[in-house]
Amino acid sequence: MTPFLGELVGTMLLIIFGAGVVAGVSLKKSLAEGSGWIVITFGWGFAVAFAVYAVGSISGAHINPAVTIGLAVSGSFPWADVPSYILAQMIGAFLGAACIYLHYYPHWKETDDPGAKLGVFSTGPAIPNLFGNFFSEVFGTFILVVSLLYIGANEFTEGLNPLIVGFLIVAIGLSLGGTTGYAINPARDLGPRIAHFFLPIPGKGASNWSYAWIPVIAPIIGGGYAAYFYKFIFLGEGQSQFFIVSAILIALLIGIFAVSKQTHAKMTQKQVA
Repeated sequence: MTPFLGELVGTMLLIIFGAGVVAGVSLKKSLAEGSGWIVITFGWGFAVAFAVYAVGSISGAHINPAVTIGLAVSGSFPWADVPSYILAQMIGAFLGAACIYLHYYPHWKETDDPGAKLGVFSTGPAIPNLFGNFFSEVFGTFILVVSLLYIGANEFTEGLNPLIVGFLIVAIGLSLGGTTGYAINPARDLGPRIAHFFLPIPGKGASNWSYAWIPVIAPIIGGGYAAYFYKFIFLGEGQSQFFIVSAILIALLIGIFAVSKQTHAKMTQKQVA
């Protein structure tokens, strides 16, 4: 198996297990219906762990463009391989979502809520807020990538590392996931969202493309910044790069905050009118 196919299969497994647990909890007449957030977070954690077990020895099991870019920024992965990895991750995510559509085929018609159907495939904010949602995805992915880097610096019993990574995903979901559904992975969100758009799901509603850029762009920024942070704080390298990138990130967040305030003010005025 090639690294390209490894990333494709790994990301497909990630979505089969991850989107599958959301479908089981969210769709009507599923035996797991209503199981709740704890089940979802553990489902996603196990999804990551078993995807890493499956293809970690083949491709490194990035299964996430933000991780691929973060590793490239840190110097531990060649930039030349980044495009092929991201393409494989996107294809794998789409195929995984298509598998879940087929697996839960009779449940789509039984479920009236289009939001619940979209939630199986992609993330959305608990409270729509441009700055809050963007920051949540940047911060969540920052924690993910910097944690992966310091986990990688430790030695574990052979075969234990994927399980540790899985519990990291559980921790992020429990602690930080309640704001936006913790996409923290552009492929995990965009690939299944595209599948939602094309698949003939009864009563599916819109795919919420106006929000879709946040779980794509914000994780890439968070993952890249995590690499600069790790190199400076943990390794004592790249001081000037770290401060330059930090200044750019702060300026970007300030700009998004200003736009978010203006957007909220305009919406408030319309509601009053």
